Amino acid sequence: MTHALRSPAPQIRRTRILHEGWGRYLVADVRMPDGTEFTREIEDHGRAVAVLPYDPERRTALLIRQFRAPPCLVDGTTDMLEAPAGCLDEDDPQACARREAFEEVGVRLSALESVGQVFSMPGISTERMDLYLAPYTARDREGEGGGLASEHENITVVELSLAGLAQAAESGGIRDLKTLLLVQTLRLRHPGLFA
Repeated sequence: MTHALRSPAPQIRRTRILHEGWGRYLVADVRMPDGTEFTREIEDHGRAVAVLPYDPERRTALLIRQFRAPPCLVDGTTDMLEAPAGCLDEDDPQACARREAFEEVGVRLSALESVGQVFSMPGISTERMDLYLAPYTARDREGEGGGLASEHENITVVELSLAGLAQAAESGGIRDLKTLLLVQTLRLRHPGLFA
């Protein structure tokens, strides 16, 4: 049996905080195995969750529309169609997903189907996001949603047919990566809902 020699791994030698506010921004000094050194800027966001609530009986899904400053800066986009999501305030990602779903779209979720944990933008951000699909029924809609006023979320709740959601995914109408991933995963795992 041949054993491959492992080369040393890249190393983060030091970080410096550039800004700390709503977000935290760092500069990392990196050293590669060949001795090359360089810096990288890092947006230190932490963990987050996103969940796509869907009603398998009525074949609908609950999403949000919300202002996002970066897309507005880039091309004037005033709101994005997104799955409910938020920063992980609890230790338990499932508890956070349930809290965000209630705050943002007014639905109480019980069963959560894990899609996985992903880095949302590994080239720039530390954000690791736990993704879920979650069936619900009309009886589970117990609140108004809309987000928290204290966080200036100004969320509009959107209920779409699953057929309309699939069409939006195919036509480029879903421009948020986490939401597109969740919609396509729902289509792959539960194709009968889209028949």
